[in-house]
Amino acid sequence: MTHETLANDANLSLYSAMAVLTLSMLGYAAYLAGWLPARDAAATSVDAEVAAADRELVSAGVGSLSSGSVTEAGVSTSTTSEIPLRARKAGGIAQTLALLGTVLLFASAALRGWSVERWPLGNMFEFGVAASLFTMLVFVIAGTRRDLRWLGVFVVAPVLILLGLANTVWYTEAAELMPSLKSVWLIIHVTVATISVGLFAVGFVVALLYLAKDRFGDSRRGLRVLRALPATRALERFAYSLHIIAFPLWTFTLIAGAIWARQAWGSYWNWDPKEVWTFIIWVVYAAYLHARVTSGWRRQSASWVAVAGFACIIINYAVVNVYFVGQHSYSGL
Repeated sequence: MTHETLANDANLSLYSAMAVLTLSMLGYAAYLAGWLPARDAAATSVDAEVAAADRELVSAGVGSLSSGSVTEAGVSTSTTSEIPLRARKAGGIAQTLALLGTVLLFASAALRGWSVERWPLGNMFEFGVAASLFTMLVFVIAGTRRDLRWLGVFVVAPVLILLGLANTVWYTEAAELMPSLKSVWLIIHVTVATISVGLFAVGFVVALLYLAKDRFGDSRRGLRVLRALPATRALERFAYSLHIIAFPLWTFTLIAGAIWARQAWGSYWNWDPKEVWTFIIWVVYAAYLHARVTSGWRRQSASWVAVAGFACIIINYAVVNVYFVGQHSYSGL
């Protein structure tokens, strides 16, 4: 195969991945749409049972059920209520399509790298594809350990938006790297950074869902879709666990970048805009992890710090790369 053919095949795999992931997103949406009525019906049934039991206890002179008992009953039933067959099928198909889309993204990145005989992380387009790939990998791998069908639509939709931007706004033809990027540190530094971004991305989505459910999802008049999510405590713990894995990787990214800078430019720190924002991201996430284990800090407040951390990642990638001139001006645009 010629290099041009490989590059075309990489683009074809990318378009195929986007089509498959779109179907996956629709499948996850159908899963939620099919599960919500059953979940609401189960919750209504629990309320009716609790009310009937309350009336019996009052008539017997024992007293009413406590609010804590009501809450426990509701949680217990909502987690064990049977999911309708149609919703289960939609969720299963969506999971299979998510895995297939991830494989196609991997094929696209591999073919892109093969076409130019280098690591496919040399510009914003390639980083966008790699970030989408690692975000989907995090979601798919985590889904093998727990049921994450409720999370699918909230992860796949942002991935599709990122891929759309990569294809339309940031697309760059496959080409050789700039001389300063021809180093083994490109593979080490940028790959680890991309993996950590994938973890931070899923953690960001879960943190937002936690904050939304905590604010709007507990009442009957809250957003209906939020009632399909796990309990707020479980959401917050899941987000925290993802950030705990991602933060050491981002720390390594910062250190590896300094070593590469010393090798390429003769100094570990040059006050380059990209370096500064990478450090800002590290500080914000360090503040989140510190706040999370500090007494006196509410979990909600700490989660907002995590959300701010990912906002800094977006600024670093979409703004600094494009509008700031420095030694990291490798966007390809």
